Amino acid sequence: MTRAHWFLIATLSMLTFVLGTSEFVIVGILNEIAGSLNITIPKAGTLVSGFALSFAIGTPIVMSLTGRLQKRKLMLGLISLFIVLNLLSALSGGYALLLATRLMTAIVTGVLISLAMLVASESVPLSKRGVAVSFIFGGFTMANVFGVPLGTLIGQTAGWQSTFLLTTALGAVAFAGVYRVVPYGLSSGSSSLKDQLMLLAHPRILIAFFIPALGFGATYAVFTYLVPILSGKIGLADEWISPALFLYGIVSIFSNLLAGKIASRNAIGRLRFVFLIQGIVLAALYFSSRDFTFGLINIALMSLMAILLTTSTQLYLIDLADKFNPDAKGLAASLMPVASNVGIAFGSALGGFVVANGPLMNVAWVGGLVAFAAAALTAISYRLDRK
Repeated sequence: MTRAHWFLIATLSMLTFVLGTSEFVIVGILNEIAGSLNITIPKAGTLVSGFALSFAIGTPIVMSLTGRLQKRKLMLGLISLFIVLNLLSALSGGYALLLATRLMTAIVTGVLISLAMLVASESVPLSKRGVAVSFIFGGFTMANVFGVPLGTLIGQTAGWQSTFLLTTALGAVAFAGVYRVVPYGLSSGSSSLKDQLMLLAHPRILIAFFIPALGFGATYAVFTYLVPILSGKIGLADEWISPALFLYGIVSIFSNLLAGKIASRNAIGRLRFVFLIQGIVLAALYFSSRDFTFGLINIALMSLMAILLTTSTQLYLIDLADKFNPDAKGLAASLMPVASNVGIAFGSALGGFVVANGPLMNVAWVGGLVAFAAAALTAISYRLDRK
């Protein structure tokens, strides 16, 4: 790849870092928001669930409606809106306004993520698409490892409004980068909204959508309860929980790099075995959690397996759209981020049901079964490809 390609990848990775920080940091400042706005913690929690729901529903609709627009102008317009919405969040004096700005920010975030993936896949050589998309997904990993802790620290020391002032400033930096680096003349679709939405009725697209949904669901059935597993089952002292979560995020960086390698050749064929290994790793935690050392090693392996699916499934959905409905590639690019949010919601809910009706560590083998289901769905899709 040329220097221009790497500048583009770095800029889009910075954009996803900013978007990821804005999306995930709310978890770290929920207590501050609840106290400041005089609302309960569960009510403040709707800022998280509402964001995910708005992201999942709004992103594909807006991607379909804006499919004919020029990508560079659309990205700059949406980043401008992102800056305004984060500033309004910082100035919110009540729950209703804050919820409204977060719901709109979710849709903007989803569309910008989709556009970043699409621009990268169209702008770099075909053989390097996997590397490019994996780096862009890496922005989210970096957001969890560095952006969210920084935003949380600022919110806890200077007030939660300061956290949104931070994301506003980061949005301005992202705007400058995209303005300078993203090229003109990127392709735009020409089909109608109805024709684009028909893509969602195609069986192959539906199968491909549920592969990452199940993959993320498998991880989050366990990850949602990682802290009680670390403290209550493995026996990690409370003061070591935060460092352990930080190291979990560091390991996920390597998972993201490996994702690009997997996507480089025969991605769906390789993912069959990735999900099988993920299922074994998750199920093994049921036994390894009884030992301090083996339990921590198992959790590190869980982090390593967590996002190996991202790059491959993102490119796979775009490629399927290129085959069945080329003008709906923008919509297809939005489906992997949507699937990940669906999977996170499904996995968390499934884990909650399991914990409410049995021992905590049952989430391990349940998560493993969901990963095996993802492997089966991937095998079906791979077999259809070969036909």
